[in-house]
Amino acid sequence: MASELEPEVPAFDQSLPECSAEKTAGKWLQATDLTREVYQHLAHYVPKIYCRGPNPVPQKEDTLAQHVLLGPMEWYLCGEDPTFGFSKLEQANKPSHLCGRVFKVGEPTYSCRDCAVDPTCVLCMECFLGSIHRDHRYRMTTSGGGGFCDCGDTEAWKEGPYCEKHELNTSEIEEEDPLVHLPEDVIGRTYNIFAIMFHYAVEILTWEKESELPADLEMVEKSDTYYCMLFNDEVHTYEQVIYTLQKAVNCTQKEAIGFATTVDRDGRRSVRYGDFQYCEQAKSVIVRNTSRQTKPLKVQVMHSSIVAHQNFGLKLLSWLGSIIGYSDGLRRILCQVGLQEGPDGENSSLVDRLMLNDSKLWKGARSVYHQLFMSSLLMDLKYKKLFAIRFAKNYERLQSDYVTDDHDREFSVADLSVQIFTVPSLARMLITEENLLTIIIKTFMDHLRHRDAQGRFQFERYTALQAFKFRRVQSLILDLKYMLISKPTEWSDDLRQKFLEGFDAFLELLKCMQGMDPITRQVGQHIEMEPEWEAAFTLQMKLTHVISMMQDWCASDEKVLIEAYKKCLAVLMRCHGGFTDDEQPITLSICGHSVETIRYCVSQEKVSIHLPVSRLLAGLHVLLSKSEVAYKFPELLPLSELSPPVLIEHPLRCLVLCAQVHAGMWRRNGFSLVNQIYYYHNVKCRREMFDKDIIMLQTGVSMMDPNHFLMIMLSRFELDQIFSSPDCGKRVNSELTHKDVVQQNNTLIEEMLYLIIMLVGERYSPGVGQVSATDEIKREIIHQLSIKPMAHSELVKSLPEDENKETGMETVIEAVAHFKKPGLTGRGMYELKPECAKEFNLYFYHFSRAEQSKAEEAQRKLKRQNKEDTALPPPVPPPFCPLFASLVNILQSEVMLYIMRTILQWAVEHNGHAWSESMLQRVLHLIGMALQEEKQHLENVMEEHVVTFTFTQKISKPGEAPNNSPSILAMLETLQNAPYLEVHKDMIRWILKTFNAIKKMRESSSTSPVAETEGTVMEESSRDKDKAERKRKAEIARLRREKIMAQMSEMQRHFIDENKELFQQTLGLDASNAAVLDHSPMVSDTTLTALGPAQTQVPKQRQFVTCILCQEEQEVKVESKAMVLAAFVQRSTVLSKNRSKVIQDPETYDPLFMHPDLSCGTHTGSCGHIMHAHCWQRYFDSVQAKEQRRQQRLRLHTSYDVENGEFLCPLCECLSNTVIPLLLPPRSACSRLNFSDQPNLTQWIRTISQQIKTLQILRKEESISNSASSKNSENMDELQLPEGFRPDFHPKNPYSDSIKEMLTTFGTATYKVGLKVHPNEEDPRVPIMCWGSCAYTIQSIERILSDEDKPLFGPLPCRLDDCLRSLTRFAAAHWTVALLSVVQEHFCKLFASLVPDVYHGDLPCILDIDMFHLLVGLVLAFPALHCQDFSGISLGTGDLHIFHLVTMAHIIQILLTSCTEEDSMDQETPAGEEELAVLALYKTLHQCTGRALKETPSGWHLWRSVRAGVLPFLKCSALFFHYLNGVPSPPEMQVSGTSHFEHLCNYLSLPSNLIRLFQENSEITKLLIESWCQNLEVKRYLEGGRDAVSYPRESNKLIDLPEDYSSLINQASNFSCPKSGGDKSRAPTLCLVCGTLLCSQSYCCQTELDGEDVGACTAHTYSCGSGVGIFLRVRECQVLFLAGKTKGCFYSPPYLDDYGETDQGLRRGNPLHLCKERFKKIQKLWHQHSVTEEIGHAQEANQTLVGIDWQHL
Repeated sequence: MASELEPEVPAFDQSLPECSAEKTAGKWLQATDLTREVYQHLAHYVPKIYCRGPNPVPQKEDTLAQHVLLGPMEWYLCGEDPTFGFSKLEQANKPSHLCGRVFKVGEPTYSCRDCAVDPTCVLCMECFLGSIHRDHRYRMTTSGGGGFCDCGDTEAWKEGPYCEKHELNTSEIEEEDPLVHLPEDVIGRTYNIFAIMFHYAVEILTWEKESELPADLEMVEKSDTYYCMLFNDEVHTYEQVIYTLQKAVNCTQKEAIGFATTVDRDGRRSVRYGDFQYCEQAKSVIVRNTSRQTKPLKVQVMHSSIVAHQNFGLKLLSWLGSIIGYSDGLRRILCQVGLQEGPDGENSSLVDRLMLNDSKLWKGARSVYHQLFMSSLLMDLKYKKLFAIRFAKNYERLQSDYVTDDHDREFSVADLSVQIFTVPSLARMLITEENLLTIIIKTFMDHLRHRDAQGRFQFERYTALQAFKFRRVQSLILDLKYMLISKPTEWSDDLRQKFLEGFDAFLELLKCMQGMDPITRQVGQHIEMEPEWEAAFTLQMKLTHVISMMQDWCASDEKVLIEAYKKCLAVLMRCHGGFTDDEQPITLSICGHSVETIRYCVSQEKVSIHLPVSRLLAGLHVLLSKSEVAYKFPELLPLSELSPPVLIEHPLRCLVLCAQVHAGMWRRNGFSLVNQIYYYHNVKCRREMFDKDIIMLQTGVSMMDPNHFLMIMLSRFELDQIFSSPDCGKRVNSELTHKDVVQQNNTLIEEMLYLIIMLVGERYSPGVGQVSATDEIKREIIHQLSIKPMAHSELVKSLPEDENKETGMETVIEAVAHFKKPGLTGRGMYELKPECAKEFNLYFYHFSRAEQSKAEEAQRKLKRQNKEDTALPPPVPPPFCPLFASLVNILQSEVMLYIMRTILQWAVEHNGHAWSESMLQRVLHLIGMALQEEKQHLENVMEEHVVTFTFTQKISKPGEAPNNSPSILAMLETLQNAPYLEVHKDMIRWILKTFNAIKKMRESSSTSPVAETEGTVMEESSRDKDKAERKRKAEIARLRREKIMAQMSEMQRHFIDENKELFQQTLGLDASNAAVLDHSPMVSDTTLTALGPAQTQVPKQRQFVTCILCQEEQEVKVESKAMVLAAFVQRSTVLSKNRSKVIQDPETYDPLFMHPDLSCGTHTGSCGHIMHAHCWQRYFDSVQAKEQRRQQRLRLHTSYDVENGEFLCPLCECLSNTVIPLLLPPRSACSRLNFSDQPNLTQWIRTISQQIKTLQILRKEESISNSASSKNSENMDELQLPEGFRPDFHPKNPYSDSIKEMLTTFGTATYKVGLKVHPNEEDPRVPIMCWGSCAYTIQSIERILSDEDKPLFGPLPCRLDDCLRSLTRFAAAHWTVALLSVVQEHFCKLFASLVPDVYHGDLPCILDIDMFHLLVGLVLAFPALHCQDFSGISLGTGDLHIFHLVTMAHIIQILLTSCTEEDSMDQETPAGEEELAVLALYKTLHQCTGRALKETPSGWHLWRSVRAGVLPFLKCSALFFHYLNGVPSPPEMQVSGTSHFEHLCNYLSLPSNLIRLFQENSEITKLLIESWCQNLEVKRYLEGGRDAVSYPRESNKLIDLPEDYSSLINQASNFSCPKSGGDKSRAPTLCLVCGTLLCSQSYCCQTELDGEDVGACTAHTYSCGSGVGIFLRVRECQVLFLAGKTKGCFYSPPYLDDYGETDQGLRRGNPLHLCKERFKKIQKLWHQHSVTEEIGHAQEANQTLVGIDWQHL
């Protein structure tokens, strides 16, 4: 940034601190022209304080400004020292009962679904926790910033408006003037200073000149210092800005990122400081670089003094905001000053000036003054009203500014509408006094100027700019929604008049939508351009709630309803007044009825799906019925003027369009039409579209002759030809009619019948049928759940939401469904209660096709399970309201009966494809409906009334004279036995049964007998026959099944007997070896011993395995080709007790000794799949080649990184990065001579020490002899070789070349991953890393087993068992491919850490060695020494002594570190031998450490500590020797239960009193203990100079998460980004391993890692989890797994709502609580090192995850 041209930054003026606030204020008090005085002061000092150089120093500027500029004002205002003055004011002030806390971005907000007046009423966390709403159904969201807490606002809450804290302040809310609490003189002074300062701030912020100040602020001497100021916009991306800045002001990328972040946060930032020329040049570069695609970035060159004054202006506004916090009186004064009319009349008050200049200000300035408005004008109830009026008067201008402004809504002053319009009293006042409803709608109409010739909206050429503008304009609809959201309870005449004016404007708007986007059917060729349809539907969707709310307003007052109905009808008639102009009239006639209509074909003319005016009228018509206005004041309503054919025409066209689309007639119109039909029925729109069309048709039919309606309908469906021709039965003349046309007509007939079913059956809207709103919701839920059980969120999505985002579901769900809780995965489900199944209607009108068939299947299946017949008869419907009562006559009208008869006749004749089963099914359903209807009429009939609904009689009559067709009833009886109608039999049977029941009812009610129909008797008997036949068939089928099953199990048994050996062998491969040995006879009841001379002999097992790639079987042998397991090696900190350790330089680091804090280990896992080494090599090469080819094509990440040697297991796609060779137990390969007289520990240590000494002398010799080759012979003679030791002997490697190669491969991989270095097979550290990985993996498995309380040798999963066995055997065999001398040297060093010698100084002390790692290293390195020893000491003896030695060291470790806490509850039992022995040992230690050890605790306590501390070590050792030597585990240890301490000791050939180890070899142990305790580090520890790990090590857990999720959100909202100075972090992310909060996914916190920029989370994984991380993204509520830079996935969070569902992204906002089981599952993944594997699987399954830049999170 700093460049040689920039002038030196002048230091702050020294005279500034001397300037006294008190004196200045005194001077002001005497002044005659206060304004001039203050302005002079500012003109002099502001440029001296602010903007002194290229980089602002905000802290310094603020302290100086407080001292020099604000201090005097505070003194002046108080008239005394402000610290006293303000506290006096505060005491005199009554605290407000309003909370008014302004939300920060990301802060949690709470809304109560039971009590909030609308969803915008929210509480901050503090008020929420102290309110009654915490026990209600609340909704939690994170704020976008900028709203404020509504606690204390009585208009916002139906109950509980105050929390406990604000309740106290409500004692006397009589509206008194807050100024009475202020002294007179303070009021005067405050008024003066506020007026001057507020005016100054407004003037300077809205100042537009770039290089001169207002006259009264000009300085005397003006410097040539300018800023090049860059402003924010919402068009350019971060990347564009960063790139441009690097070019323009040649800064580094880091600085450019800093600039861009500040610009984005504050809205502007100076990017250069210097003289005018210098800044102008930067400006031109920026403008040139960003003007290519879009409009250029806004840049201004401004004089430094202007910027200084503007910065101070902002500071002043925040200062005013904080000052008025001291007293309501001060707030009132500020409001008065702000709203006072200025000299220029209209719109000249300071508040108006700020609002009208809003879009010219930058982001930072806007948010400062918006905050000020919120804390002043909106907190003072009197001025809130006055401000609302100003806001409404300027509404049009503010909105137009916002539409052209390029900042988001939350930075615009227009966003304050939500604070004003949602207050019911203010909204009413603005409607009546300012006519705001009309203004909003008119403004909206003004912005949508595109109209077609008929004046309808036209969205054809829909450019990006228009789309942007259209999105902006939609905010007006939101304001309209806010205005209407609370319905008025009482109406004044003014309100009525103004509301109806607004309603007129609204009708104008709808009129512009009526018939927009008309479409014509494409015939012949496919449509070329998909027409624009989304804009119209977006408009419709946004208006849906407004339309509903308009109807609710109308419903709340009878006069308004009547007026609105008339207005709406008039507009509809104007729209379709020219109804019969161009269409010529025609006459239709069927069955002797005829009707006049017009000729119109949906499939040929224009048709539109948008008919909001008709639909609004339908809604109002239902309200007339619901509120009974229609019956009270029929004379006021124009019902007689209604022309039903005109009303039904357009909705009917719309429904016919849907039917034709289903019939495939509009295929060539492309997807836009399919989408429109989809949305028309979709739950978001259907309420004001499809549902209202049905109601409109119901309205029309209820007012006309049903026969006439049916004829018009047939004509619109273009089916009149089929039904009106006399020989309609013979409609299919196969030569003439094309098959497709028949198919189309069939679908159209089905659709038409479906429509009739809907018209008669859908009466669940209050006002159409006699039902309540809850009945309607219940019915929706029943039908949704009859498809399948559903989760709460799915159910909510399938129900329509009202304007408060409520579906009303919770109130009724208990009545119709049971809730089933979720398990470890999945979510809670609602299942339908069985008693609700009878309300299921197959032809429910909100089913889509797919849902209908699913529901039908599910319901039939249910009935079959309950052994009922599978008919799905229509449910009993509720009665219609009187206004719609005549609708039922459709069912018994002649045309309807004629249609039914015709279709049944086609079914009886059954000729080919002329009819369809679903057509018949619909007819049966209609007949069923008619019967149910008649039954209802008969049951509810009054005395002396005749039931006019006589469907049963009509269907018993045969057809008319000419062709004498049989009656409908007769045809049904014929069809009942038709073989091709199996499915519908039950339904027909149900119809006939119901028919008989109705007949009986009629007979009992009427005296005249009706002729008995002959069918019934016949029907009964045929039914019984049917039943018997079915039963017989079922029985036969059952017997056959049983017979077959018996045969199969017999064959199986036979096969197993014949192939016994085969079965045993396979068992040996599948289960762990241990399991096989339990069944083998050879192991007697003797104790099993895993190591030492007494080790249990195991017979050689032959092992056969199959390669997954070539399917060949092979025996595992020493000399055969290598077989390998796919494996994954990773660094791990899961067991770490110290995550902060970092390997400084991996190239020189020596990993020989593992510190007990296990700060970072190497873990090996495997999926257990076996391949030939050469097959694997081929497979891996092909993966690599494919990767290189792909890189040339496109750079996409895969889920594995080939360059790091990763691949997916060919069988299970598990992520792997190397392979482990399969080996036989390696120890048996080394010759074993079993002598009886083996040395004891003391002798053995002496022998080994001598051998080591010999080796060391030889090494020295070699190094000397290499330098001087003389005199070496005589030295050799002096060297006395120990007996039987031959250092020149080199053993032969028993393994085949391919196995050797694999040993090297896996060893090198472990070394490379574990140390993060380049592979080098010669490196001496390779064997150490292999032993370490073996030890660490065993330790981590032991930890998992202990945490889960599982037995050590219980049934391990196959893959784990194979992995551990192969890993241990590999580690034991690896020394054969390493240099002998290297391994020997490692052994000498490891051994010297326990048995010191002269050659190895500077080894870690006993406290700093992890004993299990040491044990594994010693045991596995020992053969390198032992192979040169021919004295007859067996390998087993060495193992045993090494093990004993390490165990003793471990016990001393425990006694030194872990026995200090005295246990208060002492056991008084007499001490056993263990206790006494431990005490003695402790005394010895006490002496050796020079009495630095604490005083002796009780023996019982000591022994308990030793046992607990040593147990994990013994368990790990048992696993290690079990896999090393292949000795099966004792059966007692395969079950969980008591502690296995004794069994462990036996298995490991230890005495169960461990202290006997010390007693048996007392002379050497004393020396060893002394040498261990002499170490300086041990002394330092005992003197308290350092820490040490204590035993047993605690198991690492993930952090504790709070039970309630909102406390996490709150914690995160208080977290600010650590780098960008107190700015709130956008994506706070919690590390679940260590609990650190990070600022993820942002430029500010990126760091460099291996030369790449990575985000905070990725960087953290390297420091905390060595590359693997588990995070919780707090704002999204999702778990994030990361591994390395390119791997990551999202995982379902452990927080569930009450319905057992997670809420990723916090979209639903239900309260979330921690699910412990799910959290344990995540923890288990971590413990098992499966996070990387989980990510691999997720990325393979979901390719979108691969494209995410995980490293930037």
